Amino acid sequence: MTVSLEQLRRCHVAVDLGAARTRVYVKGAGLVVDEPSVAAINTRTGALIAVGAFAERMTGRTPDYIRVVRPVSGGTVVDIDMAQRMLRHLLGEKLRRALRRKPRLRAAACTPHDADPLAQRAAVETLVGLGARRVELVDTLIAAAVGCGLPVEQPTATMIMVCGAAATQVAVLSLGSIVTAVRIPVGGEAIDHAVVQHLRHAHELMLPSQAVRPLQVALHGNGITAEGPASTLIHGRDVATGLARSVHVDTAAVRDAIHTPLTAVLDGIGKVLRDCPPDLVADLTDRGIMMVGGSALLPGLDQMLRDATGMPVAIAERPDVCAVLGLGAMLEGKIAPMVLNPLTE
Repeated sequence: MTVSLEQLRRCHVAVDLGAARTRVYVKGAGLVVDEPSVAAINTRTGALIAVGAFAERMTGRTPDYIRVVRPVSGGTVVDIDMAQRMLRHLLGEKLRRALRRKPRLRAAACTPHDADPLAQRAAVETLVGLGARRVELVDTLIAAAVGCGLPVEQPTATMIMVCGAAATQVAVLSLGSIVTAVRIPVGGEAIDHAVVQHLRHAHELMLPSQAVRPLQVALHGNGITAEGPASTLIHGRDVATGLARSVHVDTAAVRDAIHTPLTAVLDGIGKVLRDCPPDLVADLTDRGIMMVGGSALLPGLDQMLRDATGMPVAIAERPDVCAVLGLGAMLEGKIAPMVLNPLTE
């Protein structure tokens, strides 16, 4: 773990700045913010028009002087000033006043595995700009494992897979630390892009900016397995004429398009298992893989991993908020480290 549990207990607020959603946990109050990481600004005046869900609904529907931006990309803050403005509006004036009354406000933040120093500094400066005197950084893999109730402090193997919007992180944990891990630049956005490209090339159809998720929902039931629906009606714009057009899309072809980026995820799981000590791999035969993250809810993804690895695969109860809930549990002091009695002669 990057910081001690004692340091985290002194923190007042936990923040998970994700590429898709921003979540804030306040000590004693619980999860207070769970909104998309989106902001809309007026380019003429520089004024912030909307943040969160309302700004996300404005995507692709604004005049030219209104720009919808995402200050977080790939789990890394790429626009510190905009991220601070977005967080201020998401927290609200009442909560900001309550946090300002803390004598020495401490904050904790999730960072992707193997985040470079610039990414870590961007996360720290974002929270310092909101009034935090000290910022503790915790690896997303450990926070998510704690949030879904895995026994990370025990000397047994725990395999977790964080399926984010921009990347997928896979790790084996033991004794509260990461034994081996890999970060794969394939996430929910890559799956969306694969579907968009398939429809553009196979059907000459351009989708609205928010139509890919409904398409994945249409693959309900067994989702990306062969038992899913045979076809789905999709509305979009014709590439050549620009007119509105609806087509019946063969979902088997869509499943093939989705499988292509997911192959990299399977390769990453294989690499983690190859780098892991044999004793821990033996533990994983019974424990299997725990999936967390918003993209873990893609129907049929867990079954595909079972077929490819031969190990049990489970999805956390609330996979999309496991990381921030894990940070919150550390803040509240609900996680106790395993105490080893020193050997005496």
